[in-house]
Amino acid sequence: MTRILLVDDEAPIRRAVRRFLEHHGFEVGVAENLAEARALAAADPYDLQLVDLRLPDGEGIELLPEFAHTPTVIMTSYASVPSAVNAMKEGAADYIAKPFDHDALLLTLRAALRERDRPNTDEPDDEGADPAPRPGLGLIGESQAMQQLRDQIRRVAMTHSTVLLRGESGTGKELAARALHELSPRACGPFVAVNCATIPEGLVEAELFGHAQGAYTGAVKARTGLIQSAHGGTLFLDEIGELAPAAQARLLRVLQDGEIRPVGANENLKVDVRLLAATHRDLEAMIEEQAFRADLYYRLRVLELAIPPLRDRREDILPLAQHFLEELAGSGPMPRLTQAARDTLESQDWPGNVRELANALERGWVLSPNGHIGPEHMGLETRDADNADDIPNPAFPTRRKGAGASLNEYFRQFVQENQDRMTETELARALGISRKTLWERRQRENLPRPRT
Repeated sequence: MTRILLVDDEAPIRRAVRRFLEHHGFEVGVAENLAEARALAAADPYDLQLVDLRLPDGEGIELLPEFAHTPTVIMTSYASVPSAVNAMKEGAADYIAKPFDHDALLLTLRAALRERDRPNTDEPDDEGADPAPRPGLGLIGESQAMQQLRDQIRRVAMTHSTVLLRGESGTGKELAARALHELSPRACGPFVAVNCATIPEGLVEAELFGHAQGAYTGAVKARTGLIQSAHGGTLFLDEIGELAPAAQARLLRVLQDGEIRPVGANENLKVDVRLLAATHRDLEAMIEEQAFRADLYYRLRVLELAIPPLRDRREDILPLAQHFLEELAGSGPMPRLTQAARDTLESQDWPGNVRELANALERGWVLSPNGHIGPEHMGLETRDADNADDIPNPAFPTRRKGAGASLNEYFRQFVQENQDRMTETELARALGISRKTLWERRQRENLPRPRT
């Protein structure tokens, strides 16, 4: 059994990750600081270390020279991505940014273990010698749409072309991007994921391209940008439609010439990155409105992959539900869905897609009193043949009955009625979606948060 040492000072993260890894067949040791990690690793060596970058008694990279023969994956926050990439130069096997998707974590760990087991030779591996095959690429579902997507990913991954991933929020665009990286010739290089919507507009260029010392007030030392951090690997720009116009122009230069110029610097730097971009926005309409550069769009859209929404692959809903419930249960008792819950899950439109489904199942897992999850525990409205009024779960809102009331109408109505008394976090939780999805739907529905 593969043994992993998990080092993190946050108890909830240790519990959740340990339970997830044990469910997937790993033996897991845990430590909350460097001292505990050293003692555990010295007493009984592990096959891999999963270590937080910032710990109470130092930095996780301090373990690298001490346990050089053990592959180490660094966990870090988004703001510390350049530091994590620098850690890879010091010998770390890879890094993953928090908060991370469990499937993405599994892909990263298996890639690190695969690289450890790779023979030290220039000869290619024997066919079928991969000790940890991943036929599903982390993308769950056997519908025709998902089988076609996995086939496209396998073919596209081996090229060096730029790829534009299109799909609604919550469909799994980042997971598809990670699969493209893991199957590509750049798999041993860094994978740097950036959500363009979360970077303040005034800091976009400094974050992406870096800055020289003294470039602006507060720039007391030079900083490596995220694009340069992805040198030799893959750069994934999520929500590319939110990129500021000035940054769009500079990104075009990267695609054309393979060069960047840090803010305040006098010279260009050569970079070797493969760019993957994703969006749920209509870029063609944004070009018409002059909100997105047409020349950048054509550079990004060399290859295009469409990630199907969950409502177009309903046969995958129950297998996905089973997967999420197994993750939630870990090594504990497996929760079960009632027949009403199964029917309701398959009948929903899921505007938040796979992410919304996962949130609904987590609610059901928490609120079900006896391990049997019904629609009422997930905050879902049942739909029977007679369209009879259902008894709502008072803990969560349900769509109001009305003549032809759509999901978009329900979203607008609920947000407008409650945004003055609820925070964005409370609104998202009540709607069963993430804050990022709430923000995206506000933009799509032209429903910005009112200023207070």
